[in-house]
Amino acid sequence: MAKRIDVSGLTAYYGSHKAIEDISMTVEPRSVTAFIGPSGCGKSTFLRTLNRMHEVTPGGRVEGKVLLDDEDLYGTGIDPVSVRREVGMVFQRPNPFPTMSIFDNVAAGLRLNGNYKKSELGDVVEKSLKGANLWNEVKDRLNKPGSGLSGGQQQRLCIARAIAVEPKVLLMDEPCSALDPISTLAIEDLIGELKERFTIVIVTHNMQQAARVSDRTAFFNLAAVGRPGRLIEIDDTERIFSNPSVQATEDYISGRFG
Repeated sequence: MAKRIDVSGLTAYYGSHKAIEDISMTVEPRSVTAFIGPSGCGKSTFLRTLNRMHEVTPGGRVEGKVLLDDEDLYGTGIDPVSVRREVGMVFQRPNPFPTMSIFDNVAAGLRLNGNYKKSELGDVVEKSLKGANLWNEVKDRLNKPGSGLSGGQQQRLCIARAIAVEPKVLLMDEPCSALDPISTLAIEDLIGELKERFTIVIVTHNMQQAARVSDRTAFFNLAAVGRPGRLIEIDDTERIFSNPSVQATEDYISGRFG
């Protein structure tokens, strides 16, 4: 079941460098929230704090709270690996496991997380590929390498792999930036379908994409060069693009800076 995210007072560091500062927001379940803003303002860093991927980078740490429903993801005794099962992630460039078949790519997380019979794996793999709108394109070549698919198909394969373990939240870091327009449209259509089951957060540099796929949009910016990124405002997407509360948001969306 999709879950709500509540972030309060979150500051993230890489060593002594403060990357983002004092971010608070709520992400509602079964919705799409888009993060926009100029390069280097901390959008992807903040996204990675939502499933503790930020800690994978040496020196990565946070202050503040991230609650998934009522559970503090940074609480004492919380296993980061279990957090990443609850909060899945799709990266900027498709990254199927190159030596694995299409089937094994989707089944990889399931095999790590539990004991499945082969027939059970097959059912979940089929369901996940259908959920990623990829089944009809690959059902006759499940034993072929995932790396043999087109870029757009590879990204949908990565989405199938992410949703196979039934996360509650799906994070997407510029999932269409390496794709052609037709593949981008396919991913955008898929996001619209997946929000019926998952809470989705997407980082994008494409203003039109944010306007098309998201229910709410958050604008991030730097106060000055060398300063940490901050959340400037978050609101319903229609309002952010038609009547933002902050002049800097309007300047960015209209292309006057950034």
